[in-house]
Amino acid sequence: MQQLREWNEKRPHMGQMNAKWILFLILGVILLVSLATSFYTVEADEIAVVLMFGKSVRQAEPGLHFKLPFGIEKAISVPVRKVFKEEFGFRTLKAGVRTQYDTRDYSAESLLLTGDLNIADVEWVVQYKIKDAKSFLFFVRNPQRALRDLSESVMSRVIGDRLVTEVLTVGRIEIAAEVEEHLQRLLDLYQTGLDVASVTLQDVNPPDEVKSAFNAVNEAKQEKERLINEAWRDYNQSVPKSKGLALQKISEAQGYALKRVNQAQGDADRFKAIRLEYQKAKEVTRRRLYLEAMREVLPQVKEIYVIDAETNAPIPILQLNQ
Repeated sequence: MQQLREWNEKRPHMGQMNAKWILFLILGVILLVSLATSFYTVEADEIAVVLMFGKSVRQAEPGLHFKLPFGIEKAISVPVRKVFKEEFGFRTLKAGVRTQYDTRDYSAESLLLTGDLNIADVEWVVQYKIKDAKSFLFFVRNPQRALRDLSESVMSRVIGDRLVTEVLTVGRIEIAAEVEEHLQRLLDLYQTGLDVASVTLQDVNPPDEVKSAFNAVNEAKQEKERLINEAWRDYNQSVPKSKGLALQKISEAQGYALKRVNQAQGDADRFKAIRLEYQKAKEVTRRRLYLEAMREVLPQVKEIYVIDAETNAPIPILQLNQ
């Protein structure tokens, strides 16, 4: 009975002690929760948007930061320095040395109508970054979905303004640049907070149903271009050569004509000079001309015969040359 009486006397004090411990425990839990919800870390490739009761109040750069605890402020990290990509017409399952692709059919995204009413199977990739974290989070409900829809719309419009041969051959770089420009303009108009890094036409082919026929036409065009190039090559080799030979012959003829004219002029002048001398002294000039002619002719004669006008018989001459 005595122990029971003592325990009854101590029970109020024990109740007070238990209440204090419970209070300390609650305060400790509140303090831990406060500390756990007051600090947050932003990674190197992120920016954090801090919300107070759902309203954006500030943005935080990478590092350790403080915010009001108990959900008063909430930090949402946005990877603004990371490059994302959206694939159209195909899906990559695993990238590497031997890239694996999804075998499902995505032709609904890639089959586009060209300006000459043909169909081209266009596969492309859009790489983009988040340039405005606040716009990315609050202005558009689903920015990635908006990017895909806008990209398909812009690509369809650009392809619709081109011929199928241009789309499949030489116009791919120009088409990608035009799509990138128009897509960025629309993304800025709708305040998606996205920035297009690049648009790449991954693969452009005719549909499988007409691929063999298109390849045959393309081979015929290539053969035509080859023959045209060979013809131009032969033309560039033959025509300049013929022109050169013609100019050479013309130059030779002009030179020969000039030579003959000058020679004839010289002969005429020489004849005039001889005629003047002949008129002055006919006998002397006649003899001089005869001697000059003999001087040119006699060295070429092997045998010489001298005939006497009275006897009409050759006169023997000593053969000194022998």
